[in-house]
Amino acid sequence: MSTPLVVVVVLTWNGREDTLACLATLARDTYEPLHVVVVDNGSGDGTEEAVRAAHPEVELVSSDTNLGYAGGNNLGVERALALGAGYVLVLNNDVEVLPGAIATLVDAAERLPRVGAVNPTILFAEPPDRIWFAGARFDPRHGYNGRQRGYGQPDSPEFAAPAATDRACGAALLVPRGVLEEVGGFDEDLFLYSEDTDWSLRARAAGYRLYVVPDARVVHRVSASAGGESSPATLYYGLRNTLVVCERHAPLGVVGAWRRRLVMLVAHVVQATLSRRRREGLRAVRDGWRDARAGRLGPRPEVRR
Repeated sequence: MSTPLVVVVVLTWNGREDTLACLATLARDTYEPLHVVVVDNGSGDGTEEAVRAAHPEVELVSSDTNLGYAGGNNLGVERALALGAGYVLVLNNDVEVLPGAIATLVDAAERLPRVGAVNPTILFAEPPDRIWFAGARFDPRHGYNGRQRGYGQPDSPEFAAPAATDRACGAALLVPRGVLEEVGGFDEDLFLYSEDTDWSLRARAAGYRLYVVPDARVVHRVSASAGGESSPATLYYGLRNTLVVCERHAPLGVVGAWRRRLVMLVAHVVQATLSRRRREGLRAVRDGWRDARAGRLGPRPEVRR
């Protein structure tokens, strides 16, 4: 029996060195048939030229402007489906794929029931061998769902078995073709962050299950393109989009909605206060709150004073 074609979609925006490191790990992977599509999201750092020189086997899809995570990945997914992909692996450009991960993900997707998507265990690049993502609880009725499963813990036998997850992580996400055709792509109005959460909720509503497969591992330089986990961009889009996604999928009465909003706001204010760029972070939280309440989506407007 032939193995299904996997098309890897690597999205990049001004991330030349990370992208080259990611592609080097894909070039060493032994899964066949494998095709890699790099979507350049309007970079200005010579990424396209560097990719052509170092990896002529890779297909480049270019956008003149930054379409965000959602729009850029949708462009790549559309190309992957046109190529006849049986599976699409959405991969951040700051991820390095460890040996055997792709074959392990495909094997799991072929045998687990009602698969909507499978994630590998995602490890921090620094410190090494510490987990960043091994699944996550997510209930849109709540304003805060806690840390991701295994966050910051050693990669140990505790996390060795495949496990269901409430939401998938878009940093390294294998999705069957039929699921993409039914559920659709990422919501481009969200632009950056929480698109994978919104997609996960739509997939689960369609009756699919989401899994983490620990025998597959990747290494992630977390939020490199956005400046880190507590950067102003992360805080802005994290608050704005989580508010929007939760209210979209789990509308509550007036009291419940405001309780959820205030929990989210407080959590992001605390994160901003503890960040290295405190003033910019608090301004980002303020703007994210205002834009969510006003229904302003898409890319963040020019930073307001």
